[in-house]
Amino acid sequence: MTDLALLWDADLLAADLALQDGAIRIDDGMHTAILISLFTDARADGDDELPDAGGDRRGWWGDAFPVVAGDETGSRLWLLFRSKITPATINRARDYARAALAWIVEDGIAASVDVTVEAQERHRLAIGVVLTRPTGPARERYDFVWEASAS
Repeated sequence: MTDLALLWDADLLAADLALQDGAIRIDDGMHTAILISLFTDARADGDDELPDAGGDRRGWWGDAFPVVAGDETGSRLWLLFRSKITPATINRARDYARAALAWIVEDGIAASVDVTVEAQERHRLAIGVVLTRPTGPARERYDFVWEASAS
């Protein structure tokens, strides 16, 4: 699998194309796929409490026309924006990340995906993702930082 490489900026809460020597860098691993899975806003469930007034349940526009029925891109981490970092918030973040990355096992890319989430500083969560591959390199680790609040 080859993708255009993306870099996540936790301060801006955004990803951008990675450049190397004036050219767009290529990612031949899983980093960009995991980044998109974690940091694209999945549509909120009907019973999810939204962080902002207005009722925007978000979601990626491409999910309106899924190739596989019910298949969605992204995570619900965005629902934790403005949340205090508590053990409950950490558990929800881990659950949201696991759900967003379940496709990696379903598609046979990895035998398992392990997610760890821990508090880092006052409003940041460190998210660690470990893939256990059925073939090739046995384990691969990817680390990300997510800002839980802009304040």
